[in-house]
Amino acid sequence: MIETSLDGLFTDSSPTVSPTTMAADAAQQLRTPKTHALVVVNETDRVVGIVTESDIVALIAEERTELTVAEFMSSPPVTTTPETSVLTAAKLMRESGVKHLPVVADGSYRGLVSASDLVPYVSRRRLEITWQGEPFSASDVTETDDPELQVAD
Repeated sequence: MIETSLDGLFTDSSPTVSPTTMAADAAQQLRTPKTHALVVVNETDRVVGIVTESDIVALIAEERTELTVAEFMSSPPVTTTPETSVLTAAKLMRESGVKHLPVVADGSYRGLVSASDLVPYVSRRRLEITWQGEPFSASDVTETDDPELQVAD
């Protein structure tokens, strides 16, 4: 596992919406490729909620499309900071049952990190490296059952 902070890993250009955005408009934004969540920010750029694809699916199933984002967003959202380690973020996602974490610094929204962003850094496999003269060589790849290293789907 590569231990690093989230700084530089999160998507800082992820779309945001206001609490007054209509559900249909949020759904339209979620149709954009690689957009799986919308962070809800208020007029002072404070994160107040999050809307995911599954929230929109639930609305459609309930035939409740004439709502504003504020009426169905997940709030308060589980957030993190750029200084948070990848492992800590993965644990937070698993424990909270979420796949996306808004990244907040100095009280303002900075970006979004998703479980898929963490996968290259949090692996169920551990590579054991031993020195056998020059160069380094990989001698073994072993499974780990350590639940601390698993990211929720």
